[in-house]
Amino acid sequence: MFGLFQKGGKNKQLDAVIRKIEMNAANNYKDAAQEGLRELEEELHKLMAEGKISGKQRAYYEERLAAFQEQMKKFTHKDQKPTWV
Repeated sequence: MFGLFQKGGKNKQLDAVIRKIEMNAANNYKDAAQEGLRELEEELHKLMAEGKISGKQRAYYEERLAAFQEQMKKFTHKDQKPTWV
């Protein structure tokens, strides 16, 4: 039922990785979100190289990837400021 109104590029594999990134980022699991970002990038490039993704899908997922990369530039634990300072 939840998938009826889901937006996405219609590639289940990439959409699953995107959901994982979004959940990890929302829960402040920074390392897991960064790992998901790397996974998304690798999987997208793999599908593009194999010709298993259409031009429209490619544009959609490249846009999502770029947005995540921008959003997560400083999304790491080492950049986190301690609350007691």
